[in-house]
Amino acid sequence: MSTDTEEGLQSPDPEAVKRHRALFRAVRRRKNPPLRRTDITVTDDAAVKRAVKAASLGNAMEWFDFGIYSYLAVTIGHVFFPSGNDTVQLISSFATFAVSFLVRPIGGMVFGPMGDKIGRKKVLAMTMILMAVGTFAIGLIPSYATIGFWAPVLLILFRLVQGFSTGGEYGGASTFIAEYAPDKRRGYFGSFLEFGTLAGYVGAAGLVTILTSVLGSDGMESWGWRVPFLVAGPIGLVGLYLRLKLDETPAFQKLADESAHKATEAASTVETTAKGDLAKIFRDYWPTLVLCICLVGAYNITDYMLLSYMPTYLSDEMGYSEAHGLLILIATMIVLMCIISQVGKLSDHFGRKPLLMAGMLGFFVTSIPSFLLVKNGALWAVSLGMLMLGLSLVCLLGTMSAALPALFPTQVRYGSLSVGYNLSASIFGGTTPLVVTALISWTGTDMMPAYYAMAAALVGVIAVACMKETAQKPLAGSPPSVETQEEAAEMVESQAPAPRF
Repeated sequence: MSTDTEEGLQSPDPEAVKRHRALFRAVRRRKNPPLRRTDITVTDDAAVKRAVKAASLGNAMEWFDFGIYSYLAVTIGHVFFPSGNDTVQLISSFATFAVSFLVRPIGGMVFGPMGDKIGRKKVLAMTMILMAVGTFAIGLIPSYATIGFWAPVLLILFRLVQGFSTGGEYGGASTFIAEYAPDKRRGYFGSFLEFGTLAGYVGAAGLVTILTSVLGSDGMESWGWRVPFLVAGPIGLVGLYLRLKLDETPAFQKLADESAHKATEAASTVETTAKGDLAKIFRDYWPTLVLCICLVGAYNITDYMLLSYMPTYLSDEMGYSEAHGLLILIATMIVLMCIISQVGKLSDHFGRKPLLMAGMLGFFVTSIPSFLLVKNGALWAVSLGMLMLGLSLVCLLGTMSAALPALFPTQVRYGSLSVGYNLSASIFGGTTPLVVTALISWTGTDMMPAYYAMAAALVGVIAVACMKETAQKPLAGSPPSVETQEEAAEMVESQAPAPRF
């Protein structure tokens, strides 16, 4: 076909269309062929639930490992850094917390494209092993009083191992669930990933609280702080077992299976074999990467503000005992765990954007009132302030794990999401406790956390306004995914041409 003819078909002359209706109709059908029944994925409910359980439990174990450090920040400051100024020790401890985030983008750039090449399952097993090893090793490091300079050096080394492994975790786990779930329930199933995150944090906070209550501050600094880190070893083995039992996701199997490219053009045009190209991600998907970084930045700042930094704020700024502050946070997180799956259902029904916007606006509007309540100091006021922040956060938690994987097509989803998520988490998320502690020290005002959360929420509002709605739609680069054969048949029937008489 000549170039002129091709251009004419791309933007046809209306008169030509009238004269050759059959020809142009045939061209349109060739460009956009209807899906065949074999192109539509019908999910296995039992397999979906197994995948969600393994990904969520594995994620809970990862964040149990990661949360331990946050809740022991004050103790770790005393154990691993020279004695002197308590604020300097705390900042040193949070700086070491932030160090692990510096290598998260590197982990994302290594594990993400690898997950697009060799599969989601294998890479998620690798991240689980590395996290368990890094956390277990921290529990074995001698204190600063014993080996001096080498104590913080070894702490930083194993924090880097933790951060590197985490670089492949969220992108892989959210991709895993998103690719297993049917299109109309992706928000509901995706919400269990963040249920796992909250469960991991609750487990870490609960264990630290029990140990602190039983052993006291002296006992914790002497040896008790090691127990939560050492528990990570056997927990990691359980998570590894669960993940290795799973099959690869249906979307990745279709992408990897050559027979999938012998199906109709409707399926083959959306699934290509170009997988795992890091340069391609930055070259072809940079606008979506920027959007992902902004969304994740706002989400991470507010997330780490509440779930990681708040116990330290309550103990250092408000004079609460560490155990008391953790108990309030645990209660808040348990409330969020009770409602997070309902938020996922709402995002399936009303869309991702309304729920994400509600969460961002919630932080922008309620941050100052919430922190004023926390500063009141009374138990009811602190609990209410944290619950207000928690209800805004759960709108993000219950929706983000379904919204983010849908930004990118199947062949680069794991890699793109891992890179975008971890770049943002590195710059904004992990630095939140460090930045807020430093800002309070420099400015002398303990309202800095509220102002920081508001600034993040404003960026989030703009990012949500710019994103496309993806609820109840197939993932980019994959054919539709439905729950029943009847749904698949209805979908095929709805694309059949109307009879002409």
